[in-house]
Amino acid sequence: MPVRSAGILLYHFDDGHLKVFIVHPGGPFWKNKDLGTWSLPKGEFSEDELPLNAAIREFEEETGQKIAGDFIELHPVKLKSGKIIYAWALNGNVDAEKILSNEIEIDWPPRSGKKIMIPEVDK
Repeated sequence: MPVRSAGILLYHFDDGHLKVFIVHPGGPFWKNKDLGTWSLPKGEFSEDELPLNAAIREFEEETGQKIAGDFIELHPVKLKSGKIIYAWALNGNVDAEKILSNEIEIDWPPRSGKKIMIPEVDK
């Protein structure tokens, strides 16, 4: 089975302008990188988890914010790597100043055996 990821594309209209909520990955690898790194909050999930449930869980883990509403299923995207990304759009808004990401443990520097804790999302 290919690697699968699920996420939520939160959007709203402000004075007639469409605004979308995207996040920047945390950690030293992404620290000085902006271009092409922003994404919807998402993450991998196992075969026994429904994609929408995974998308909601990942959004809440990476932002610290609860979401609910009428989710709009978007067409899955298959990356060159074979990874499949499932996404849902949701009309809503969160306070970006109150984002509180979960933390994950990574090897840093890569393959060094040294472990550090980083926020999954830093902006």
